[in-house]
Amino acid sequence: MRKYVWMLALVAGTAVAQQEIKVSYQPALYWSLPYYIATEKGWWQELGLKPAFSTFPAGVPQIAASASKSWDVGGAGSVPGILGAARYQIVTIGITNDESVGNALMATREKADAFVRNPGSIKGQPIVLTANSTGDYAVQSCLRKWGLQKSDVSIKSMGQAEIISAMSSGNADLGGLWAPNIYTLEEKAGGKLICSGKDANAIIPGVLFVRAEYAKEQPENVAKYLAIYIRAQQWALAHRKEAIAMMKKFYDQGGVSISEASMNKEFDTRPVYDLAQQLKIMDRAGGQSDVDKWLTGIGEFMRANGTFPEAPATKNFVTDEYLRRVDGDPKLKAFANRKD
Repeated sequence: MRKYVWMLALVAGTAVAQQEIKVSYQPALYWSLPYYIATEKGWWQELGLKPAFSTFPAGVPQIAASASKSWDVGGAGSVPGILGAARYQIVTIGITNDESVGNALMATREKADAFVRNPGSIKGQPIVLTANSTGDYAVQSCLRKWGLQKSDVSIKSMGQAEIISAMSSGNADLGGLWAPNIYTLEEKAGGKLICSGKDANAIIPGVLFVRAEYAKEQPENVAKYLAIYIRAQQWALAHRKEAIAMMKKFYDQGGVSISEASMNKEFDTRPVYDLAQQLKIMDRAGGQSDVDKWLTGIGEFMRANGTFPEAPATKNFVTDEYLRRVDGDPKLKAFANRKD
């Protein structure tokens, strides 16, 4: 009887120990795969967290939802991350991946080679893209590389699915897309990547963030969140075959179907950062950190697009405080660095 009572107490104690953390993300994306992996592996529970997920079709509505406290932490592209800092007190606490190759200007199979041979011929052409997004940033960076400006082309804004449809049906020859939509256009309609953010020397990181209020109230949970994310990401690198199988299920759930070759391309072209690397790119010992420089560039792009009169200073919304909490806690650090 005593043993039975003790077991009940243990179970009850375990249930109490699981603190809910509301996690927001966009489905079927490479950088959001760690959430799925961590859930399948039970790693949230190992650190006493119970995730409540909310998904969004894009970063802007995701960020806006933070005003109602519908989520505590999450991830998105750098453009919505900066928008969140400017309007909703969203704090960037880490980097999901380098998306510079995964944001690009695409062309139809019939026109791609001509545009590559003579980029100047893009002048006057219509380009369909998702306005004020990382895809938009990549496209404008590519135009500058070729000596062109936004005013030299005709921009039409639409969602990613609409862009794929327009280019597949011959109603548009140029479009700004991000992965995995890039691969969908390549595989379904023979589209070709003619310039990526990386080609134009535009570093495009994805960001991990937290509501400022939640960070102050639950700093330990924020550190645990980072540890779980980093571990899942590093596990995927070390176990690619199993991770690809999980990616297929995760992408299928989000309505995205791409080949295994394209899934492997996600891994090959999108660098991620372990704990030590996260701390390095956030380090301000010598002045601006790498992350400061990357996000300042994107903030300036947003200012030029009329998103806000002045971009928020990165020192006011980018912090390595919670990464340092992970690094300073032996158990959390060991957890984040595990690859099994």
